[in-house]
Amino acid sequence: MSLPAASPEHTVVVTGASAGIGAELSRELAARGHGLTLVARRRDRLDRLARELPNVRVDVEPCDLADAADRGRLIEVLRGGDRRVAGVCNNAGYGTVGIFSELELDREVGQVRLNVEALVELTGAFLSAMLERGEGAILNVASTASFQPLPGMAVYAATKAFVRSFSEAVHAELAGSGVSVTVLCPGFTETEFASVAGAGSFEEKVPSVFVLDAKDVAREAVDGMESGARTVVPGVIHKAHAFYSRFMPNTILLPIAKRLTEERLAR
Repeated sequence: MSLPAASPEHTVVVTGASAGIGAELSRELAARGHGLTLVARRRDRLDRLARELPNVRVDVEPCDLADAADRGRLIEVLRGGDRRVAGVCNNAGYGTVGIFSELELDREVGQVRLNVEALVELTGAFLSAMLERGEGAILNVASTASFQPLPGMAVYAATKAFVRSFSEAVHAELAGSGVSVTVLCPGFTETEFASVAGAGSFEEKVPSVFVLDAKDVAREAVDGMESGARTVVPGVIHKAHAFYSRFMPNTILLPIAKRLTEERLAR
C-alpha cells in the first residue's frame, strides 16, 4: 500500500477540488476516512464541498496554482501545517478546443503553466518528506489524450502526454521506496471541463458509451493510489483505446483524429 492508512495526523491534498473529478476524489477519499486539504480558486465551492464531508477534517486553501507566487505560498502553508501530507492529487488543469493558430495564445500558455509546471512543482514539493517516512502517494491526472497527438486540442494533449511520461518515469524511480506516483488517464468524463474548454457542443457529439461517470473515475483512481499502481485508465473502452494508441503509428492516428475533430467542430 502506498497511500498510508487514514489517520488524524495525515492529510491528502486535492487540487482542482471544486468540481468534477477533483470533487469526486475528495468525496471518495473522505469516504475512506482520509482528512483532506482542498485546493482551487473558488473558495465558495470549496467551502460547500467541505460541508458535505463532516466526518473527516477538511481544510480549505484557495489558490491560483497557475500563479507561481501563490503556488509557493500554498506549499509553505502545507509544509508548515499540523498534519503530514500523506497524499497529493494533482487534478487541477484545463484544456481548450480549436485550431492552435486561431486560439488565444495566453490561454494556451496558461495550460502549460497549470497542467505541467504546477503539477511538477507540487509533485516535487512533498516527495522528499514522503521518502523519509517511506510512505506516501501522489496521483497525477492526465487523460486518454496523452496517448497520441490530438489536432484540435494540440496543447492540452501535449501537456497530458508530459504528465503521463513524467509520472510513469518517476514511478519507476521510486520502486521499492514505499512511495508511488500514479497517473490517471480518464477519457471523456461528465464534468465542467467542456464548458471551460469552450467545447460544450463538441462534447455533446461524443457517444454516451464513451462518457465516464466522475464517481467511477475517482473510485478507480483512489484504488490505484492505495495499491501503488503506475497507470490507471478507467473503463474497458478507454483501456482498449490506450492500448492501441501506444502501438498504432501516428501516420494512421493523426488523420483520423483530425477528421473527427473537424467534423465535431463544424457541427
